Amino acid sequence: VQLQASGGGLVQAGGSLRLSCAASGTSFSTRYMGWFRQPPGKEREFVAVISRFGLNTYYADSVKGRFTISINNAKNTVYLQMNSLNPEDTAFYYCAAGSPITSYRNFPSAYNYWGQGTQVTVSS
Repeated sequence: VQLQASGGGLVQAGGSLRLSCAASGTSFSTRYMGWFRQPPGKEREFVAVISRFGLNTYYADSVKGRFTISINNAKNTVYLQMNSLNPEDTAFYYCAAGSPITSYRNFPSAYNYWGQGTQVTVSS
């Protein structure tokens, strides 16, 4: 299974970006797909995840109301629409897929598959 992330870039504070993550490979079936990020000098942190058929979404408190995660199962692609970006959102963004139990869905170590990451830089 391979995950290919795209859509990062440089944007001014208050701007928007949309990240995409396309999954490929045989027999791909996981409970969740989502996004994590790693700010400079910090640990990887949870951003948002979505259940495989899009029925449930979960967000970090820091992005609630600004970011929206969605999934297109026909294309095996998950999206992260990021609005009202601020410099604290600057990070390398990684997409992930896996089947963690509910209480572990926010933990990077619970995910089996990772994309290569895409850089998001927000200037003030």
